[in-house]
Amino acid sequence: MDLVARLGLAVVLLVSGVLKIADPGQTYLAVRAYDVLPDALVRPAATVLPLAELALGALLLIGLGTRVVAVLSVLLLVVLTAGVAQAWARGLSIDCGCFGGGGEVAAGQTEYPLEIARDLVFLAMAGWLVARPRSRLSVDGVLGARAGGEVVRKGADW
Repeated sequence: MDLVARLGLAVVLLVSGVLKIADPGQTYLAVRAYDVLPDALVRPAATVLPLAELALGALLLIGLGTRVVAVLSVLLLVVLTAGVAQAWARGLSIDCGCFGGGGEVAAGQTEYPLEIARDLVFLAMAGWLVARPRSRLSVDGVLGARAGGEVVRKGADW
């Protein structure tokens, strides 16, 4: 389960980051549609968000600093989920832009409950990794084994 959580969350973050970075104009529109940031911070947030997702996803993919990366992923996912929830509570009609796209949509075209449920699954995966960061095929496992540090559970290193 540890490996599945780590690789699954890595893929989610990498796909999300790639889709956002591939269309920076649309990512800007998605961030702006949430209507929570001052105009001066929308572009920096739209630039940093996909880069953060890519960095977190890459680190999870190789299994380096997994617990720290998982904590940062939890924080990111809480912010993103809260953003969707506040948009829903305020009656905004937007696509979350979670996997590219985003921005305003027609009334009745929103999928807030599904988006929040999906984000809660990702949040659970990140939480699992906070508690159980060691998994197979991870740099953490190799470094831990070589440094003579914590014994990796049931041969979960390379």
